[in-house]
Amino acid sequence: MAANRDFADYCCELLSSVGPCIAKRMFGGWGLSLDGLTFAIIADLGDGEKLWLKANTQTVAQFEAQGGKRFTMTMQKKDGPAQVSMGYYSAPVDAMESSLAMAPWASLALGTALQAQSGKTQRKPATRRKPNRPPGA
Repeated sequence: MAANRDFADYCCELLSSVGPCIAKRMFGGWGLSLDGLTFAIIADLGDGEKLWLKANTQTVAQFEAQGGKRFTMTMQKKDGPAQVSMGYYSAPVDAMESSLAMAPWASLALGTALQAQSGKTQRKPATRRKPNRPPGA
């Protein structure tokens, strides 16, 4: 079942402490972004629509301490079904009540997304090797 627009708008309101959130349709759910940077998604993995926040190895423990679950789904591969997970965790239940309660989680998710983006942009571009030329050529 696809996530509905009302829930996406509500989640954007919850995340508004970090800035104006934009919800865009994505793979049967929604991608939630700020200035073009996705830091949350909405998806229904079979037990209802949920808000999933961007996480990394430094923030996973905080999500798990609040009962957060890793975004994991089953995908059909050539050799059969496989579990695929992404770097998102379910938002804490208490944080879903108000933007004030969500504020630290929104900040954490946005910070994680910014960190991931800066890691991608700081990679050195590939250098092209010069062909071996004989001396004097």
